[in-house]
Amino acid sequence: MSAESFFAQSYAEARAKFTAAAEAAGLDVQAHVHPLVGRDGEVMAMDVARFGAVDARALLVVTSGCHGAEGYCGSGVQNALLADAAFPAAARAAGVAVLYVHALNPYGFSWIRRTTQENVDLNRNWQEFDHHGDHHGDHHAPLPANAGYEEIARFVVPATWPPPPENEAGLAAFAQRHGERALQAALSQGQYTHPEGLFFGGHRPTWSRQTLQHVLEEHGQRCARLAWIDIHTGLGPSGHGERIFADRNHPVSLARARAWWGVNGAEVTSMYDGSSASAELTGLLFNAAYLHCPQAEYTGLALEFGTLPMNEVMFALRADQWLYNHPEASGELRAAIKRQVRDAFYVDTPQWKQQVVTQGLEVAQQAVAGLAGPCAG
Repeated sequence: MSAESFFAQSYAEARAKFTAAAEAAGLDVQAHVHPLVGRDGEVMAMDVARFGAVDARALLVVTSGCHGAEGYCGSGVQNALLADAAFPAAARAAGVAVLYVHALNPYGFSWIRRTTQENVDLNRNWQEFDHHGDHHGDHHAPLPANAGYEEIARFVVPATWPPPPENEAGLAAFAQRHGERALQAALSQGQYTHPEGLFFGGHRPTWSRQTLQHVLEEHGQRCARLAWIDIHTGLGPSGHGERIFADRNHPVSLARARAWWGVNGAEVTSMYDGSSASAELTGLLFNAAYLHCPQAEYTGLALEFGTLPMNEVMFALRADQWLYNHPEASGELRAAIKRQVRDAFYVDTPQWKQQVVTQGLEVAQQAVAGLAGPCAG
C-alpha cells in the first residue's frame, strides 16, 4: 500500500481509517467517547487497540494527536503499523504487546486546534494537582513560573488580527535582548497564568489526561518494561523525524534511548542538553508513565516531524489562539486561519507522507527490538 492511503483529510476520516485498520488486523477497538461533538457533528473519541497478551512483560505504546491537529501525522503512522505484516510478527516473536492510542486529544484533531477543549496544551498538563483539581495545598510545589511569557504575553495574542506592527516589534525586541532560543523557550515551555494564551498548561487535569489515565491503568500496569512513542509535528526540517528523548533527565534512560534509536546515522536529541529543536518544557506527557505505570522500566521518545519553518508555525498558532478568543470572527477569516493551522502541522504531499511512514516504522521496529533486549533494572 502507498503511504498516501494511511492518511486522512479530516479527523472523522482518520478515525474511520484507524478503526478499519485495527479490525483488519484482528484487533478490537475500545472507544472512550468525548463529551462534545466534532467540527462536522461527528462522534469524537480516544480510540484504543491492543495487540498481544494482556499480561505481556513488555509493552510498546504508540500515541497520536496529543496536539490535536498533529494527529493527521500520528494517525497515518499508526495505520501504517497496523497494515504492516512484519511489525506484529516481530512484536509477537519478541513477546512485546503494542498499544495504539489514537487521538489523545480528539477535540483538537477534529477542530484543527493544538489544544484541548479546555484550551490546554495536553503536553503541559501533567502537573500535580490536588483532588479538587486545583493546584493548591502545602504538599504541592507551585506551578512553574514563566517570566519570559509574562513579558511578552500581550504581544503573543493581540487584540486584533493580523497583529499590529507594535506587537511584532515587541517580540523582535525580546529576541534581540535575550536571543531567538530564549524567545522560543518563553513561548513554548508552558505557562499557567494566561488561560487564553499559548501553551497554557491548565489548572486541573483535562478530559484527555483523565481518559489516558484510565487507559494506562487498564493496559500499562502488568508490564515490567514500557516503551512509548508519541508522534508530533511542527518542529525541524520538513519531513525529518527528530527523535527527542521523552523522559526525566536520567542519564541511564537517555543512554538506553540512544542505544535503541540512535543507530543507522540517527541521533536521539535531548531538550536537557540543548541538542533538540525543542526548548526544555514542563508538565510533559511522559509523566503519565511514572504516575500510572510505576512498576515498569520506562523508555520514551517523542518523534517530531518537521513541517514549515518555526516562525510560520508559531504565527499560525497565534492566529488560532486569536480566533479562539474571538468567536465573532468572519467565516472567511476563520477558514483561512484553520487552513494555516492545518498546513503548519500536516504537509499534505505524497513525499512527506512517505518520509513519515518510513521513519515511523523504523522507530517502532527499533522499540520492539529494544524491549526484547536485557532489562537494566
